[in-house]
Amino acid sequence: MTFNLRATGMDMTEAINQYAEEKLTSLDKYYENIIHIEAEVSLDTKHHNKGEIYGCAATVQVPNKVFRVEKEEKDLYKAIDKVRDHLREEITAWKEKQRETHRGE
Repeated sequence: MTFNLRATGMDMTEAINQYAEEKLTSLDKYYENIIHIEAEVSLDTKHHNKGEIYGCAATVQVPNKVFRVEKEEKDLYKAIDKVRDHLREEITAWKEKQRETHRGE
C-alpha cells in the first residue's frame, strides 16, 4: 500500500503527517488489499463561520473500487478521525456486500 498526504493552506508538521498516516493506513485491518491512499488536510476560512475550519479528504483505492470521503471540523485531528471512521464503515459495508454476492454464485 502506498500513502500520500498533502496540506493546503497550512504547514505540514511531522505530528500531523504521522497522525494522518497512522490513522488512515490502519484501514488495512478492515480490507487487506488496499492499493493506495491519497489524503489532503486543509485549512479553510469560511466567511459565514467564525474561526478556522479544518478539512480532511481521503481517497482509498482497492481493486475495482475507489472510496472518497471529505469531512470538515474545527479540530484537524477530529476531521482525520471522522474520515477514517467513515471510510471504515464504507469499506466494511462494501466488503460484506462482496461476500454476499460471491456466496450467491
